[in-house]
Amino acid sequence: MPHDASFDQEAELRTLNDQMKRRIEERSQLAEEGIDPYPYGFDVTAYSKNIIEGYKDDNPETVSVAGRIMTIRKMGKASFFHILDREGKIQVYIKRDDVGQEAYRVFKLLDIGDIVGIKGYTFRTKTGEISVHAEEFRLLSKSLRPIPVAKEKEVDGQKVTYDAFSDKE
Repeated sequence: MPHDASFDQEAELRTLNDQMKRRIEERSQLAEEGIDPYPYGFDVTAYSKNIIEGYKDDNPETVSVAGRIMTIRKMGKASFFHILDREGKIQVYIKRDDVGQEAYRVFKLLDIGDIVGIKGYTFRTKTGEISVHAEEFRLLSKSLRPIPVAKEKEVDGQKVTYDAFSDKE
């Protein structure tokens, strides 16, 4: 049976539509609970690069950071996630007991691509990664579309990233 590219595109669109429907439902759920999925303003005091370069183990710093969620590892009462800001990426540790049950419940509704604001203090994890321990958490923007996945391939020992709009594979 020959390969039908249009069939693959249709399946991909259905999946995309399912993801968007779920995200729209999550946004509606947030709005029904009185949580603005697109609030105005958040004061940022530090960026990821500054935090990582200026970190001192003996002097944890209180910071306010904001960025797009790039990875999430949700566990029972605590989770780790990475945010991407204009300077780079940093890991955030969020614990239900620290941010409150309501804020943690909102966090559990979030997806990769959503933009959040975090106030907390810097620390080093057991694995040695410099992170922010969230004491306050706020949704800044609910993303309705998933983040595009860049296609990478190794050519002659170098990674090549393909842009879907301008490059042919």
